Amino acid sequence: MKNLYSENAFTGLEAAIVLIAFVVVAAVFSYVVLGAGFFTSQTAQSTVHTGVSQASSSLQEVGNVYGIANTDDSALSYVNVTLALTAGGTPIDLSSMVVSYTDNNGGHEANLTYMGIAGDGSTTCPTGGGVAEWCIAQKINNVTAGAMLDNNAQMVILVAMPTTATPNTQFSINFQPSVGAVLPITRTIPGGLTKVQPLY
Repeated sequence: MKNLYSENAFTGLEAAIVLIAFVVVAAVFSYVVLGAGFFTSQTAQSTVHTGVSQASSSLQEVGNVYGIANTDDSALSYVNVTLALTAGGTPIDLSSMVVSYTDNNGGHEANLTYMGIAGDGSTTCPTGGGVAEWCIAQKINNVTAGAMLDNNAQMVILVAMPTTATPNTQFSINFQPSVGAVLPITRTIPGGLTKVQPLY
């Protein structure tokens, strides 16, 4: 009896199955490669956005830094520094800012205590020396409530000075916002103190 089935048909079917398997494997491999490429580009994009955010959220000093001597002329009681955002900066919450102090007399405070905003009914800004505290003494042209520093606005920061802030002392106050670069302010206390003096 004659065989009705041809082996050639089975060979063609096997070749088609192998071809389909290769196409599926190639498709999966290309999907994995494209996915890895998309992930890498998203990571790079996220890094760029973070860098731009860090660079555009920096503080700058506006005007003079004033030293105030409340009681006598033996040491400064506190300093007033006016802060604003750099051009194009994004708003910064100053309540989460870290303020540190160092001078060449051995005075050092790594993290002064934030006392709040003067005039809000619950905050008393420090007025005497020797305490490691700071507060927002005044808000100028600021629309947002709280300690959020807006564009085109300024905030006067009052930083209490330690007892080592005596005449002829060089000190540095660092303002480290939660996002952005540190703003260091270095000044020298003059040899003779008055009630109010600009510091250079």
